[in-house]
Amino acid sequence: MHIAEAETEEKKTGCYRHTEMQRDLIIEKLKERGLRITRQRKILLDIILEGECSCCKEIYYRASALDPKIGVATVYRMVNTLESIGAISRKNMYRVACSTKGACTVELDDDTICHLSGQKLNEVILAGLRACGEISEQNIRTLALLPVHEAG
Repeated sequence: MHIAEAETEEKKTGCYRHTEMQRDLIIEKLKERGLRITRQRKILLDIILEGECSCCKEIYYRASALDPKIGVATVYRMVNTLESIGAISRKNMYRVACSTKGACTVELDDDTICHLSGQKLNEVILAGLRACGEISEQNIRTLALLPVHEAG
């Protein structure tokens, strides 16, 4: 799908305004920094705003499918620039997917993948909460995971 088609689809679904507003604000900040807003930067920004990529490699693969002239270095520079203006944060950049059977896969920003059973995930979260001083003797009753871009 080309960017123009994606924008048309976003307009139909009602997601366009929120994404476009974010996009416009980011573009303004980039311009304030003296950067030209090139076609490649717009492509990268659109891909990043979709929020479906968990690492620079994924962004690169999607972007290079749209424009083969986009290089890995361009992606890293854009991500670093967006991070420096506060548009994105790579801190805690991971994606968690759990099945109904209690199995869980955690994909880290360095492309490491951890497969955890429901029991192991519970142990990891309990240990983390205790280590951070969030809980003392309590146990987890339920657990709800949200996609990273919604978890604010």
